[in-house]
Amino acid sequence: MERDRSEDDNGTTTPAGRVADHAEFAADVRRETPLERDDRNFVELLQELRVTQTGVQILFAFLLTLAFTERFTELDSLQRGTYVTTLLLSVGAAVLFTAPAAVHRGLFRRGAKRRIVDVSSRLAAAGLGVLALALTGAVTLVVDVVLGRTAGIAAGASVLLFIAGLWAALPWGLSRSLASRASRKDDGPG
Repeated sequence: MERDRSEDDNGTTTPAGRVADHAEFAADVRRETPLERDDRNFVELLQELRVTQTGVQILFAFLLTLAFTERFTELDSLQRGTYVTTLLLSVGAAVLFTAPAAVHRGLFRRGAKRRIVDVSSRLAAAGLGVLALALTGAVTLVVDVVLGRTAGIAAGASVLLFIAGLWAALPWGLSRSLASRASRKDDGPG
């Protein structure tokens, strides 16, 4: 099944007809083979994951310690539910962010680098979604305990909107801007 749209090595979605031209241009500029490009993409993805994994580990450690504090027994059922959900979301994010290493190990030296990069990229994207929910839950819980339920919900919603803006809307807007610029360039002077 042929796709109408495809992603280049920078994650920019372009019409399938122009993907080959863009890939050829990128390969010419970088002078790299498809395998070298896959290797570079995987290394870049691992660098991104190193940044996010640290944040997830800190969040997870923070959440683990909360259950052993004196004040934890004062939480109401909604706060406890938020805590458990957030703890499980942070575990899910950690698993999704470390899964690319397991995929790489499982497919090592099997000529599947393109597949490893594709699957790992999807795992990382899912991890970002789960991390967004975990961060939202953590802020909601802490602000709820400190300032009250309404403030907690408002703070959590604000965090989720902030993350959606920076992690989804900003890249989407930049991608559309690049595609629009490429389209104008392809059309040439009228």
